[in-house]
Amino acid sequence: MSAAQTPDQGQYSIGLDKTPANYVPLTPLSFLARSAAVYPDAVSTVYEGRVFTWSQTHERCRRFASYLAGRGIGHGDTVAAMLPNIPAMNELHFAVPMAGAVLNALNIRLDAPSIAFQLDHGGAKIILVDPEFSGVIAEALTLMKGPKPYVIDVDDAAFAGGKRIGELEYEAAVAQGDAGFVARLPGDEWDAIALSYTSGTTGNPKGVVTHHRGAYLNAVSNILAGNLGQHPVYLWTLPMFHCNGWCFPWTVAASAGINVCLRKVDPSKIFELIPKHGVTHMCGAPIVYNTLINAPDAPKGAKARPVVGLIAGAAPPVAVLEGAESIGIKLTHVYGLTEVYGPASVCAEQPGWDELPADQRAQLKRRQGVPYPLQEGVTVLDPETMREVPRDGETIGEVMFRGNIVMKGYLKNEKATSEAFAGGWFHTGDLGVLDESGYVIIKDRSKDIIISGGENISSVEVEDILYKHPAVLFAAVVAKPDPKWGEVPCAFVELKDGAKATEADIIAFCRGHMSGFKTPKSIVFGAIPKTSTGKIQKFLLRNQVGSVKAFSA
Repeated sequence: MSAAQTPDQGQYSIGLDKTPANYVPLTPLSFLARSAAVYPDAVSTVYEGRVFTWSQTHERCRRFASYLAGRGIGHGDTVAAMLPNIPAMNELHFAVPMAGAVLNALNIRLDAPSIAFQLDHGGAKIILVDPEFSGVIAEALTLMKGPKPYVIDVDDAAFAGGKRIGELEYEAAVAQGDAGFVARLPGDEWDAIALSYTSGTTGNPKGVVTHHRGAYLNAVSNILAGNLGQHPVYLWTLPMFHCNGWCFPWTVAASAGINVCLRKVDPSKIFELIPKHGVTHMCGAPIVYNTLINAPDAPKGAKARPVVGLIAGAAPPVAVLEGAESIGIKLTHVYGLTEVYGPASVCAEQPGWDELPADQRAQLKRRQGVPYPLQEGVTVLDPETMREVPRDGETIGEVMFRGNIVMKGYLKNEKATSEAFAGGWFHTGDLGVLDESGYVIIKDRSKDIIISGGENISSVEVEDILYKHPAVLFAAVVAKPDPKWGEVPCAFVELKDGAKATEADIIAFCRGHMSGFKTPKSIVFGAIPKTSTGKIQKFLLRNQVGSVKAFSA
């Protein structure tokens, strides 16, 4: 039943209407205004010698929003950004919606054709560009079919190289704006706040449209799920373009914390910044933590400063969870997709877990878990019947979400939106089970299940064993065609620096830890291709071995 069809509540409907006194649309812009008013002199951002307070950040955002409004940017317009994790990227998460517009944060590792498509599809009126990416943006602009956006350069003194291609520099635009500009809060919390594109492997990616309400609620959920409390010191190891940094620009504002900006993931730099600024929290994919764990200068034991880390994706290898603890990082596993604002479920810890042996604790913590505090639901359903699967840890179904932390839908793609929301749930495409506690456990992406001789093999399960080998840094398993079995597991392995292992070594190790039919039949050594957010690009690996699923999205 829609809101318009809500039954009359009789006496509770008479003279009890929404008014400005008792109803304000939810928006994360409120977080910035509050922190600036309550903690005006508290530090909001630090980066390469630059320091801003919350009052300064608020003013800078208002000024740039004023500049945008002066250029005619307003409700429903798109402003794109091709920036690393620098202060300007954080500010745009507030300044753009303050003007009533929608932020399209672009993946900084995209090629020119992909960028051109997204700028055309999203109808960007303005794009902000870091000099490091001016070349690819310049090329993308020549490939666009529609009107080209106005280009604003964002210089970064910490980066040497690149060139300006814009008509104005960001600081000049900020200076031109009115410090007294009044933010244009959304008339409806359902209004779009951001446009993010999925990392499509074939064809064009889909434009995920998110709203003010969801951004607000997920920002608060991050605080609750990640135990941020008030005034956390957050290190930006997660790209801000990725699901709007999992909503953490808004999360840090809500908690009046400190944004420790970081241009790129550099272990030595990270281990320098953690004690220097008293970092308390960070986020990242397993690849980020694995890189830190295996860094030669990683602090161990008493030398490591305690940090709370959120880790996302499919089940992280036990070796990563245990290794992170050895360098002082206590990980909490979260799970989600671009369509649910980044993480929207959490492996909520239970009393007594910390007293368990490390390996047992890691097995519990690697589950995808339960709904985020302000998400309505996440579970595993049979996609045919739309009924929840038994909580037996064995019956496989599709992981699905529903609630306020779910996208509006896909931009200009009603068919894909309808399919994604079939049955009143958002379909993730991930396959999983429910354990006896109702925690979701992902078994694989539907396209990554290997069917060998009629038996289903989870690539995640095989990868977890590979990560236990002392020489393995990264691993990925895909289906390889086989004349006898149809397809068999093929493992791609990237070794740690200085480590040695042969194909026979790796296969023998796997055979000692799993059934023979699950053991990889071949090993490919070398660097494994990854996205800028640390996800292994399995479609490239499937293509390399000629998998029948090589070209599936």
